[in-house]
Amino acid sequence: MDHPYLEVRNLIHEYDGKRVLSIENLKIYRGEIFAIIGPNGAGKSTLLRILNLLERPSHGEIIFRGLVIEPSTDKLFLRRRMVMVFQEPLLFNGTVFENVAYGLRVRKYPKMEIEERVNRLLMKFNIHHLSDRHALRLSGGEAQRVSLARALVFEPQVLFLDEPFASLDPPTKEALREDLERVIRGMKLTTVYVTHDRTEALMLADRMAVMDKGEILQIGTPEEIFNYPVNERVAGFVGVETILSGTVVSQRNGLADVVVTGGRVEVLCESSVGERVLLCIRPEEVTLQGAKDEGRDMISSARNRFLSVVRKVIPQGAIVKVRLDCGFPLVSFVTKQSAEELDLKEGQTVVASFKATAVHVIRK
Repeated sequence: MDHPYLEVRNLIHEYDGKRVLSIENLKIYRGEIFAIIGPNGAGKSTLLRILNLLERPSHGEIIFRGLVIEPSTDKLFLRRRMVMVFQEPLLFNGTVFENVAYGLRVRKYPKMEIEERVNRLLMKFNIHHLSDRHALRLSGGEAQRVSLARALVFEPQVLFLDEPFASLDPPTKEALREDLERVIRGMKLTTVYVTHDRTEALMLADRMAVMDKGEILQIGTPEEIFNYPVNERVAGFVGVETILSGTVVSQRNGLADVVVTGGRVEVLCESSVGERVLLCIRPEEVTLQGAKDEGRDMISSARNRFLSVVRKVIPQGAIVKVRLDCGFPLVSFVTKQSAEELDLKEGQTVVASFKATAVHVIRK
């Protein structure tokens, strides 16, 4: 991989003597989409402002294309190579075309180049037909498309996005996310994207960082972070619904028995007997079948099978979340069709199962 395009070293940031950021190292590479995810108050937006040179950190270094940003550095020169798009579109009283063209006119670009750049971006974001529309009369999705076009018309080197889809309805959000990714990939634009929506990050990012309480807990590809969280805080944020604390009681060729409160779980891990571990089980890995089917000659590779009581059934569109008690709490996602076929209801007994390979083990 190339040298970092944007880098943070030994960053500490404080407000009124209170530390809000503490980041030892963060590297973002040219042309990648890098997502920063975490709960509200994690420090994501503060970090974004520092990366965008809008705030100076209390301590530490920001390096842009190998240049350490010093107090004497011409930040205006660098900021003109960066753009930032916020959650709420910031449009002024005028047409869509005028909004997108405004910055170019201020910088005295030639008229023909302004028209060519603006029309190209309007086409890319599928809003060319809105060119003469009053910008303050647009829908939320249309307004955000204009805001993105206005940012990218400068052909920046780095794009910063601060929760750009947070106020949009799901269909509008999905359509805009797909168009934005297409435009970013086409421009090979280095992008830093802040969100608390893990699904967005999973769909969009090449790499991501999980933040909480001003610290980066883990950096990796979406697959690495979602499937192999490094600790309980990361696991909980990326959608691991079942996290069990237990002790390894047997170990044979990488297959271990772990005793948890209320049961015993088989997992693949190299932990030693007596070692304390956390077991992370994603809900989509837990399958359900009717209790009356237990004992039949059913083909299953799942080593973990538990007679369970349904405690709560929570419809979530096409998916149904099922909270179970099988001696320990367990959560499963099933399709709406499966839930109807099983006739799932509170108090019902079912068999919950998952493979030993589906359990991610965090060694304490």
